[in-house]
Amino acid sequence: MTLIDAEVHDGEFQRQVSSFRDWVGVDPRPGGGEALAAEAGRYHLYVSLACPWCHRTVIVRELAALADAIPVWYAAPYRDERGWAFTAESFDDGPGGRYVDGLNGWDFLAQAYAASDPGYEARVTAPVLWDAERRRIVNNESADIVRMMGQGDSLGGLGAGADLDLYPRELREEIDRTNERTFAKISNAVYRAGFARSQRAYDHAVTELFENLEWLDDLLAARRFLLGDRITEADWRLFPALVRFDEVYVTHFRCNRRRIVDYENTWAYARDLYQQPGVARTVAMKQIKTHYYTTHDELNPKRIIPIGPGYDWDEPARRGG
Repeated sequence: MTLIDAEVHDGEFQRQVSSFRDWVGVDPRPGGGEALAAEAGRYHLYVSLACPWCHRTVIVRELAALADAIPVWYAAPYRDERGWAFTAESFDDGPGGRYVDGLNGWDFLAQAYAASDPGYEARVTAPVLWDAERRRIVNNESADIVRMMGQGDSLGGLGAGADLDLYPRELREEIDRTNERTFAKISNAVYRAGFARSQRAYDHAVTELFENLEWLDDLLAARRFLLGDRITEADWRLFPALVRFDEVYVTHFRCNRRRIVDYENTWAYARDLYQQPGVARTVAMKQIKTHYYTTHDELNPKRIIPIGPGYDWDEPARRGG
């Protein structure tokens, strides 16, 4: 049984809960967790640009101008039973670079988990926020990492964009409600469809997914962004799913009732976000397609990567502002 299979219950994929949840800076969570000092160079981000959960953290790191304060190390987009790997190969899409761990010299991200918890047996996931001082994982939950980097009283305060606040106090309740809906019914629903082991589970996931894409398109008919005229973390948490939808999820995860380009408001909204300063360079479509079409052999055993559709993301969004 694979670790993915271990997350399937009654034919339905149920994503595992993240294990490492410490916090850097002021912790906004009820009760809070262990609070660590925000120090430039102490924390390192491990990601794969192919992964949507990693992608959201890379975007916010870019927006908060944290490149000098939080180094990032990229894993290769394809993986086997050993998990995310640092293969030392070069890549030219996205920000470009090499798939290396320049801090610890690891070959696999699993080594970070073993160093943090020798008894760890669950699936190794990315992103990982690593504490070079304590030599352990701080946090492996993308939502937490996004929030830390998007606030000036946490990691966000280390960057040139320290005034960035993607989780403003007056909007927190609505952001939380929106995040809960878009995660469960869009961003994770595509995985529930793709990894379904029964027709019932697949039908349920796909029906819920497209009901909520209709809701999203209606919402965006009246709002430029999810909460109005201001971009918040809710937008950056959703965007990676939209940018992957037509290139991957429609075919690979059988989410083919409609495409994002078929939703006038959602397609314009996705382009609007893509065209925000610094965001386009975080979109590594070659790595995205390589990851999905060569990693899940049960869904694509021949590992053939579709050539299209290749939309023009630079087409003017005409969303105002």
